[in-house]
Amino acid sequence: MVIEVDSVFEGKVTGVKPFGAFVALPEGKTGMVHISEVSNEYVQDIHSVLQDGQTVRVKVINIAPDGKIALSIKRLLPPPAPRTPREGGRGPARSGSGSGAPRGKRPARSEAPRVWQPKPVYKSENMSFEDMMSRFKSQSEEKMADLDHETNSRRGGGYAPRSRRGR
Repeated sequence: MVIEVDSVFEGKVTGVKPFGAFVALPEGKTGMVHISEVSNEYVQDIHSVLQDGQTVRVKVINIAPDGKIALSIKRLLPPPAPRTPREGGRGPARSGSGSGAPRGKRPARSEAPRVWQPKPVYKSENMSFEDMMSRFKSQSEEKMADLDHETNSRRGGGYAPRSRRGR
C-alpha cells in the first residue's frame, strides 16, 4: 500500500508527546499527528485525548522531502457545528483562509475587550471655565490611565527606563 497525500489509514499510536502523537503506518513507516490536528476542539493536553496503543484513523496531509509524514485525525471528523455568538463563536469562517478551519487555537474570550467610554456630557452653559478645565483634566487622566493599563497588560508588564535596559 503506497503512502501518499490524502490517503487514509488505520494506525496505532506509538508515542505521545506534548506537541503531538506518533502513529505507526503500513510498510513500517511512522507519521506524526500534531496536537492542532487531533480534534476540532481546542486540546490543552494531548494525553487526555490519545494514549499509547490506541488505534486511530488518520489522513496523510503532507509528506516532506526528508520523508516525514504529517497526519491528521480531525480532517476525518465531521465539521463542527457553527457556534452561536453566545457560545463564544465569531461567526462564519472568513473566505480565503484555505481550510475553513478557525485560525487561532486559543479558547474563546469570555468577555469583550474593555474600551474607554466617556462620561455623559453635561451642559457647560452654566459652568465656569475652571469647572470645565477640571472636568476635562479628570476625563483626560482617566483615559490615559486606561490606555496605559491596557498597553502594559498587552506587553506583559511595565517597562524599564532606557538607562536601566541592557544594551
